[in-house]
Amino acid sequence: MNTTLNFQPTQFVTSAATISQLPADDGVEIAFAGRSNAGKSSALNTLTRQNSLARTSKTPGRTQLINVFEVAPGKRLIDLPGYGYAKVPLEVKEKWQRALSEYLQKRESLKGLVVLMDIRHPYREVDQELLHWATDSAIPVLVLLTKADKLKPGARKTTLLQAREAALVFGGDVRVEMFSSLTKIGLPQAETIISDWLNQPVADPEPGDDAE
Repeated sequence: MNTTLNFQPTQFVTSAATISQLPADDGVEIAFAGRSNAGKSSALNTLTRQNSLARTSKTPGRTQLINVFEVAPGKRLIDLPGYGYAKVPLEVKEKWQRALSEYLQKRESLKGLVVLMDIRHPYREVDQELLHWATDSAIPVLVLLTKADKLKPGARKTTLLQAREAALVFGGDVRVEMFSSLTKIGLPQAETIISDWLNQPVADPEPGDDAE
């Protein structure tokens, strides 16, 4: 039941500008979301033991499309466009935000959300909005406090405890763990939680479910 998946065979499937371009809305998807440059792509590469599965960049806002990766048949990881400040034209930024919002609101196969926040700057306003949306929609959340190697062990532990306390305000199922792509802090915990989400049984769609 609590079998940790092997994420190494994960393969890139497609990039989509809108949800209409995504694969069929079935199976289980776990989405990775976070502010621009919060470490989403690095976390995906660390989880899958692949150095370049997800493109990383020191330039905030590099991920402009919804990127789809398949761990196993019917089990997908989704790299969502980064939100927050990115040095791009407003029109482009608004297009990303629409794609992000549409995916989060309409994708039936979305069964868990991994929200990545820099451990030194957690719970920015947009992060909080996303967490409220997820808990209101009964979607479980894993908050990963990324770049944990930037803090000393004592400060890391204090920040983690404070972040867990702060998560209580959102209600719902919100778990908080530290994470470092560099030193692999928090990788086993992240693997276990994401595996549990991906391994959950999925009911066959009822006739007419996709009508609209």
